[in-house]
Amino acid sequence: MKEVIINKVAESGLITIDLEEYYPKAVIKIFDLKEYLFMGMILKEKDFRAALQTKDWEEYKDTYVGVTCSTDAIIPAWAYMLIASYLQPAAKEVVFGDEKTLINTVFIKRIALINGQDYTDKRVIIKGCGDVQVPETAYLEITSRLRPYVKSIMYGEACSNVPVFKKK
Repeated sequence: MKEVIINKVAESGLITIDLEEYYPKAVIKIFDLKEYLFMGMILKEKDFRAALQTKDWEEYKDTYVGVTCSTDAIIPAWAYMLIASYLQPAAKEVVFGDEKTLINTVFIKRIALINGQDYTDKRVIIKGCGDVQVPETAYLEITSRLRPYVKSIMYGEACSNVPVFKKK
């Protein structure tokens, strides 16, 4: 007689969330104001405006852009606003900060779109190791978003997980 193999994981009702799916899919670019500073220290408004007007903004089409200044210069707030006004029509997302800040921001925004009520009284596993480096902020965000609704949250894989939260 043939023995039937039962997939206990499939029957357990566990829902796996892979945070890699929330990673920015488009190209990430950094706009560094350092290139627009006079003597590497001063932002001259007239020269800055002229440079921005002649820049080819199409290079940022459908990309995620972090806007930063990698030197220790004082940049007026209006300069960031001006850059955003040029980037917004082309870029997918514009964020103040470096690449790490940009990735964290995109993760938080995407996770915020998850409807926690869809997971009411469910057992959820947040997938661990993968091919993409998922920032810690994403794990904090998904836990905060789901905790009010779920029956339990685990980290890892169905066959080897770490309990994080269990509703009492």
